Amino acid sequence: MTKVEHQNSSTVLTDDELRTLDAHWRAANYLSAGQIYLMANPLLREPLLPEHIKPRLLGHWGTSPGLNLVYTHLNRVIKARDIDALCIWGPGHGGPSVLANSWLEGSYSQTYPDVGRDGAGMERLFRQFSFPGGVPSHVAPETPGSIHEGGELGYSLSHAYGAALDNPDLLVACVIGDGEAETGPLAASWHSNKFLDPVHDGAVLPILHLNGYKIANPTVLARLPEHELDELLRGYGHSPIHVSGDDPATVHRAMAQAMDDALDRIGALQESAREAGVGERSHWPVIVLRTPKGWTGPAEVDGVPVEGTWRAHQVPLAGVRENPEHLRQLEAWLRSYHPEELFDADGRPVADALACIPEGTRRLGATPHANGGLLLRDLPVPSLDRFAVPVDKPGTTLHEPTRVLGDLLEKVMEDTSARRDFRIVGPDETASNRLQAVFDASGKAWQAQHFPVDEHLDRHGRVMEILSEHTCQGWLEGYLLTGRHGLFSCYEAFVHIVDSMVNQHIKWLKTSRQLPWRAPIASLNYLLTSHVWRQDHNGFSHQDPGFVDHVLNKSPEVVRVYLPPDANTLLSVADHALHSRDYVNVIVAGKQPCFDWLSMDRARAHCARGAGIWEWAGTENGGEPDVVLACAGDVPTQEVLAAAQLLRRHLPDLAVRVVNVVDMARLMPREEHPHGMSDFEYDGLFTEDKPVIFAYHGYPWLIHRLAYRRSGHKHLHVRGYKESGTTTTPFDMVVRNDLDRYRLVMDVIDRVPGLAVRAAAVRQRMEDARMRHHDWIRIHGTDLPEVAEWTWSG
Repeated sequence: MTKVEHQNSSTVLTDDELRTLDAHWRAANYLSAGQIYLMANPLLREPLLPEHIKPRLLGHWGTSPGLNLVYTHLNRVIKARDIDALCIWGPGHGGPSVLANSWLEGSYSQTYPDVGRDGAGMERLFRQFSFPGGVPSHVAPETPGSIHEGGELGYSLSHAYGAALDNPDLLVACVIGDGEAETGPLAASWHSNKFLDPVHDGAVLPILHLNGYKIANPTVLARLPEHELDELLRGYGHSPIHVSGDDPATVHRAMAQAMDDALDRIGALQESAREAGVGERSHWPVIVLRTPKGWTGPAEVDGVPVEGTWRAHQVPLAGVRENPEHLRQLEAWLRSYHPEELFDADGRPVADALACIPEGTRRLGATPHANGGLLLRDLPVPSLDRFAVPVDKPGTTLHEPTRVLGDLLEKVMEDTSARRDFRIVGPDETASNRLQAVFDASGKAWQAQHFPVDEHLDRHGRVMEILSEHTCQGWLEGYLLTGRHGLFSCYEAFVHIVDSMVNQHIKWLKTSRQLPWRAPIASLNYLLTSHVWRQDHNGFSHQDPGFVDHVLNKSPEVVRVYLPPDANTLLSVADHALHSRDYVNVIVAGKQPCFDWLSMDRARAHCARGAGIWEWAGTENGGEPDVVLACAGDVPTQEVLAAAQLLRRHLPDLAVRVVNVVDMARLMPREEHPHGMSDFEYDGLFTEDKPVIFAYHGYPWLIHRLAYRRSGHKHLHVRGYKESGTTTTPFDMVVRNDLDRYRLVMDVIDRVPGLAVRAAAVRQRMEDARMRHHDWIRIHGTDLPEVAEWTWSG
């Protein structure tokens, strides 16, 4: 392994170095401001006129000068030390800065040849920013060198740690802005340093950039006295290095010293762990950078202070087209950077402005780690047959599906032990979710204290548990975006905590798919278990199946939702998800003993179809059904099959079709989702005019929404979870929500023409069974024997 060089030297910039660093920084500042304001006359070769100004001024200036300073000094150390680096730009409104720097270093023009590194290219760069048909104001997938969407705050540091995991030669700098530093997810992610292995992982260098304000208010950390902030960061396990000031020359010298000091410390920590075997937890450096908001911009506008205040956050001079004084101030501001010194006659950056920039893939905008699909290798998933459970007859044996999956994941973890590109993350639930077999291949990452009572803790482990769903999500996103594979295992009810995070990742993937230069990455895979129907220890607080609804609202080309009904179908679905690219896959599966319905071969075929008829469970015998019993989810499947058995016994002449749905998107029209069915397919499966009683794992209205355009929708009746929950027996949960087998039989009788009278006695027996259940569980505390001991006997 290569290491960050450990120099132990004091940095003193020469006059030439200071001049070239300042030239680069001034050029980046000029380009950042130009993007916000200009659509013509980019080099100010003529007096600035209103028609040179964009009609709508969008974007954010306040954070840009500080980000430009960081970019400049990262360039210096990357080039001087010849290191591999990636930067996460946390301030959401730093788009102008990152775009400006990627254009300066040439990576932008390399990615987008129509935006050349000359005067014409500069004009195109300026015009496209926050302009129709152009690029967003945030750092986004379109930005070379980025893996972090700036549109939502709180996740930069967890993304940075995810990128550093299993990347031992990589330095990941992470700029954290004032506003982001106030968020809960960011506060929790400081603890990621307790999980970073200095032997096998890279280094994360947080740079806390405090310019004092967010949109309209001061920020908490910026108003802390330096000694108090210092104590806070030390309490998080970091060694702070402080840089502050508003004089450019002084700040350049201090920042150069801070960067070298930080990298020297990182080099020493890695060397002691890798060469000397030192096992104590490392206290990694953090740089605290305090510079004025809107630094070098207008000091005062219309008689009120701007630079160094919240007024510099967005557009310091808003009325440039209409107000001649604003126009004059803008021109003076832009000319204060002396663009004639920074760009030649053709608009190309001069040598001084490029002196600090590294070459090739060392450039921050060109690192392959920010285009992880370029580094991605296929995941070695073994044959499913060695893990499949035998199914000689449906519904007679039981297995815990996630435990069976755990055996498969243990082998994947073992087979990636040398290459280290697969991780499992989750909030303290790996064993609870029955995946503990993976601990035979890798323990749980942990760099803090170890006690004798602890189990499975491992300084080099690749299973990661922290009771912060936000941090788990951020780690995994950073890991995937830099070219690796993973799985997020979570209780179903609490995955909602990352609703907004998965939303951003889906948007990232959708946009990335439209960029030919971005290579596909491994999918973000969720395994949601401990689900709504089995919360024996917890009850109502742990009952919420709505994450599926949230995800299926998103971009159809990106999202997939699977509800495998047993262990073998879970293996098949997981195999598909682990091999897939550029998706968000949501798999909902139980961890409690569940009936085995399909052999491995049948499970593969059924999952490939996504939805299909289980002929062995129905009684249509090749004819047209009188009713369709449909199901999606493990518990609904069991209740539908139990209902089918009751119908077979009590109404033997009724032709019943049983349809199981694994892939929820199959219910959608083909025009709305790539996995959707044509109307011809849908009508063939569910019929056009027969009653369909659908037992669904989650909220019933999702099924109606997915199928509302189908011709048979008026005949569709859905049973599912309707917010009736508590700590109770497993069967009582389905009874409370009218999803139980007896209620399903009653629904059939109520909706098949002619049965209401002919089968009234059967309906009464079903109602009686529900009442017997109610009384039984309150006396015995367990389910009725006829339910608890039920097996399939069709």
